[in-house]
This record gives sequence, C-alpha cells and structure tokens, in this order.
Amino acid sequence: MRLGKGSSFEPCVGAEAVAVQVSSEGVAKSSAAGYFASGSSLRVGGDTEAIFDLASLTKPMTAVAFVKAKLPREAPLESFLPELRGTPVGHLPLELFFAHRAGVPAHVSLFGPVLEGRAVDPAEALLVAAASRVELANGETEHLPIYSDVGYILAGVALARAVGARDAGEAIEELVVRPLGLLRSLGTARGLRTHTEFDERVVPTELVAFRGGEVRGIVHDENAWVLTGEGGSGHAGMFGTLAGVLAFARHTLDLGDEASWLFVPRKNGSQLAGFDGKSPTGSSAGEVLGASTYGHLGFTGTSFWVDPELGIGVSLLTNRVHPTRENAKIRAARPRAHDALARLALAKK
Repeated sequence: MRLGKGSSFEPCVGAEAVAVQVSSEGVAKSSAAGYFASGSSLRVGGDTEAIFDLASLTKPMTAVAFVKAKLPREAPLESFLPELRGTPVGHLPLELFFAHRAGVPAHVSLFGPVLEGRAVDPAEALLVAAASRVELANGETEHLPIYSDVGYILAGVALARAVGARDAGEAIEELVVRPLGLLRSLGTARGLRTHTEFDERVVPTELVAFRGGEVRGIVHDENAWVLTGEGGSGHAGMFGTLAGVLAFARHTLDLGDEASWLFVPRKNGSQLAGFDGKSPTGSSAGEVLGASTYGHLGFTGTSFWVDPELGIGVSLLTNRVHPTRENAKIRAARPRAHDALARLALAKK
C-alpha cells in the first residue's frame, strides 16, 4: 500500500474475510474491503494494492472540491458557463445540480457520435446536456429529485472553469487529493499515471465491443470517456485504492461548517448534495449504520458509507462489471458486507 503523508493503514483479517467472501460469491474478480473508526488507523483487506474505477464515487469528490474552492452554491450555472445563458438550466443555482434537483435526466448518451464513427464535440455535448431538462408538469413548482449523471457533468464543467482546471478530475486532484497527500492512491487515470504504477495495478472493468474489448486503465463510463478521456468529469473519472477512498471518507467528517449544506436532508428522497443519505428501508448501507449515515455507490461496484454519529466509515471496492454489467450479485452482497465492516469498526471504538 502506498499512502501519502498523514494517512495510516493496517491489514485486517476481518476486512480480508469480507473481501474474500464477496469475490467467492461471484460478485467480482477483484475486491477490497475496509473501515475506519475515530482515532484509529484505516483497516483494510483484500486487493489493497489494486486501483479501482470509482465511477460515481466521483460525485461526492466533485461536491467537496466545490466547497474547497469556496464557490457560491446559490450562483446560477450560467455565471460559470456563460454559453449556457438562455438554456433551460442556465438560470438554476449550482446547489440544485449537486442535490439532483435541477430536473435534468439521469442519463443522456453524449457518446452517441462515437457509435457513428464521429468525434464528440465537448461544447456541443454541453449544450445537449443543458437542453435535456425535463419540463415541470402543470401545477408543479419544483422538480422532484432525479438522480442525474447529467447534472454532475454540468456541475463538473462549471467547477473546472471556475478554478482554471482542465476538467473536474484535475480540480478534485488539486483541491482535495493533493492537500490530503493522496496523489498515489486517488486521482484520475492521467494523474495516477504520473504518480504511481497505474497501468500495472488498475483492475479491468467491462468488455465493450465498440471500445475495442476490455476496458482497463480508462474510465468505464462512456460519457466521461468521450468528454474528458484520461481526466475526470463531474460524475465519473476518479480511480483509487481502498485506502485512498477510506481516507477521503474519513476527511468528510472534518469538513466544517462551510460544507454543512452538503449533508442537509432534503424533501422527497434520500439524495443529499454530493452524497446519498441512508434510505429508511432496504438501504445498501445495511442495518448497523444509523439514520444520519451518508455515502455513495458506484456503478462499477464501489461504495463507501460514513456514520457521523458513530464516527465510523466503511468501504467496499469491486470491479463487478467485469466482464459484464449484467452481473447484479453486488445488490445482495453490499448490505451484508457493509454490516460486517461496520461491526468490525464498532469493535475498534
């Protein structure tokens, strides 16, 4: 394991057992599991040297980077991206995008031109994303939450533009990853290639014919792939080790008042801003972590959850989409793994 300054980890037999169990059940070929408790080292097991495509774990990192940049959440999107003035989303405050309440859909296939043998124009793709907002029905005054990659694509471009970064991934690296000393364990493909043996350690994701077969060392999400390549978009593009993810998760407990708006419960749904809250029933977080728990899932088979009242956090990283995203065994494995890790964390308090 290669961590930066200020981070520590210890191998843990219990976490190792969780990771091995997840893999043996056919969930994923690679798996790492771990936890932290306040005042103790990170405890890790499984494929701890492996670098995983974190998928939507990028979203909370984008939100935290926005806070670190001290940008106004109430500012309209068009104040960051003036070319979107007059579009259906230009006037909306950034906070709505972070909270999945801007009315933009879950997904738009911005990579479509690639399927036709054409290159994607990022500026044109941005306008397509901006035009995708769902109209309010008669009598409705605000949008119900729609979990949206598209909203984070827009927010990520706004973040990058505001801080002068090439993309959201670089903004996250400079505002979050570097200050935490995690450049060797968390970052974009571009960044991790600079700081560590990325190509040897990164695990493969899906076999995708139109991308030439096995996707490895480049982001799995197709929109992030065409928009930011080896960098990172607001919704996907970050890679990391288990210890890197746990270090980020633990850091969220120390964000301070300026980040408090990220964790405020909102009407109609569990989505917070940047993070997801724990659903009252059937949550993938399991049953041990309490009602104030927050975290996120990633489509590739990644997750982390933090219970601020108990002062503990857990993470499970897998490449469950290898060789196909049709493998859904992670749904049953997640709550059991998170419960087992939470019990281990509580035993360390």
